[in-house]
Parts: sequence; structure tokens; C-alpha cells
Amino acid sequence: MKIGILKTGHPSGPLQSGFGDYGIMFTKLLDGQDFDFQAYSVEDGELPASVHDADGWLITGSRHGAYEDHPWIKPLEEFLRKAYSESVPIVGICFGHQILAQALGGKVEKFKGGWSVGATEYDFEGRKLTLNAWHQDQVVKRPEGATVIGSSAFCENAFLAYGDKALTIQPHPEYQSDFIDGLIEYRGKGVVPDTMLKAARERLALPNSNAWMAARIAEFFKQPRG
Repeated sequence: MKIGILKTGHPSGPLQSGFGDYGIMFTKLLDGQDFDFQAYSVEDGELPASVHDADGWLITGSRHGAYEDHPWIKPLEEFLRKAYSESVPIVGICFGHQILAQALGGKVEKFKGGWSVGATEYDFEGRKLTLNAWHQDQVVKRPEGATVIGSSAFCENAFLAYGDKALTIQPHPEYQSDFIDGLIEYRGKGVVPDTMLKAARERLALPNSNAWMAARIAEFFKQPRG
């Protein structure tokens, strides 16, 4: 099964040199699931020619807001609406979670409650998961057809299911603790409150549910569809 990775951002310089770009990070996350991958740099204006150029699409995180006026946002939304209408399965992570909701009629905004950073506990379909978060924006209005299947005390719409068409996730299963440590060092200072960064550093050693979530993503992509 071929998965197209729609890269909507790039890690900052020191992080990219240490961890690779988001395409590499998701390839590592889903390693061993019998997928082939092709990455497209959407932030740089690269979109696939057809929604059928892959068997499924994965939208990455981004430093940008889904509501911002960038020349690649509307073409991406149009691509996602077409893929959705033609039942090509979609997985969205963080910004990917938000842009699909927005493309389908939901609303994304900078959350008045502030940031969620570092290891965070979620209730996902009755299971407790710990995944790394790094976001201020949230889906505040769900689009038609979206069902909440997971949330946290901070983020009500943290995991959305759209039948067998899409699965979207606000936290980052591709982020391990060392990457969060790098974000704290190179992206967080002066942006995220110091108290939050300190608390996130104190949670770096917590075990996470990344491998479980990777298996869940793979299961979603591989499920039979009529």
C-alpha cells in the first residue's frame, strides 16, 4: 500500500539536521507496516497530480495556522476535499488534523486556553494514551461527519473519526521525547510560557503510546473499504 505524505512544514534547522524532515519521521513511525511512501512538500507548492497517486494520504504538522493566508492552503484544502469525496483514506496529524476539519466546514482557531506542550494524557476510545503535544491552535467546531473518539482535559476535539474516510489526531505520535526536548530548546523559548516548558521537560521520561498509535493508524489505512 502506498502512502503519500503531504508535508506542510519543515523542522527548524537544528531539529531537521538531527531528526530529518517530517517525511522521514513518519516513515520511521510506520516502519514495518508494509507501506511504501512518497513525500510531497506542500508548503513549497508541491501537490500530487491526482488524489489517486497514493492509496492513502497522511498530512503532517506545521508551524503555520490552517486559517493563515498562504498560497498553498486553499489548493491543499481542495485536494483534501476531493480525496475525501472519492474515499481515498486520510490521516491528519496536528495541522493535518486541523486543515482537514477546516476544509470540510469546521473551524480552527488559536485557542484562548493557550498551549499544550509535551507528554499529555488522552482518553481515546476508552483507552488512556500518553502522546506528545505541541500546539496552540485547536479544532473548535467539528465539520459534519466528524465524531470525537478521543480528547484531553485541554483539547475536546483531539481525535476525530470520519467513518472509514479519515482519522485525524491533534497530538504527535511521530514525536519522541528527544524531539520535544529539541522543540523546547529551539522553538519554545520566548514563545511558550517558561513554566510550561519546565513542566514539559519534567515529563520527558514518561513512556508514550506512539507505537500503539502507529499500529492504529496502520489499521485505519489497511481496513477493507467497499
